[in-house]
Amino acid sequence: MAGKEDILTRERIDAVLAALPDWRYRLGGLVTVYKAPTSAAALELIAAVGRSAEEQNHHPDLDWRYNRVFIRLTSHDAGGQVTERDAAAAQATSSVAEELGAEAQPGLFRTVEIGIDTADPGEIAEVWRVALGYRKGPGGDLVDPYGRGPSVWFQETPTPNSNRLHVDVHWSLAESAPVLDKAAAAGALMNRDHAPDWVVVTDAQGNRLCLCTEAGHQPEH
Repeated sequence: MAGKEDILTRERIDAVLAALPDWRYRLGGLVTVYKAPTSAAALELIAAVGRSAEEQNHHPDLDWRYNRVFIRLTSHDAGGQVTERDAAAAQATSSVAEELGAEAQPGLFRTVEIGIDTADPGEIAEVWRVALGYRKGPGGDLVDPYGRGPSVWFQETPTPNSNRLHVDVHWSLAESAPVLDKAAAAGALMNRDHAPDWVVVTDAQGNRLCLCTEAGHQPEH
């Protein structure tokens, strides 16, 4: 099965994740981090995941950081969404990691998204797409075709924030509370009207970021 025929609904993704405790859902992909005993073991893990990917003909995005391996699974031929192939690859990856003694640390996988408040997305979207070398993603957002840079989405609102830009930072629901506590302790103003889906954080100079959880939808702030 290939293409868009096996795209998972959000309800199905949640059911899949219930059986995959090592993984989280994040902006069209399944993500995790594995900590290996040593850097050499991390390379062994990458090689093993690569062999598994070749067998399944479905390849993850990998990022090696000393003894940690950051992994993201998504189906590019399905428009950057999660499919049954991603679920199967996640299960296989977890099995490989367990065999090699790697520890799952999915809370370390942070995703940064840039949000642009605008009354007219169409008037500016192409400039950003061309300047960044990005492609259009689901819902009109812009994504790095190589999965390296933060995605950009345009929040259409008749009353855009005066600074025009805010940063969306995505955490899993389980890991979001300590981050919010630290932000508040640092002097940020917290708008929790839409918690736990998202919390608007404003620094002392009026700059905003939105801390979003995996359970939430695109924020409106």
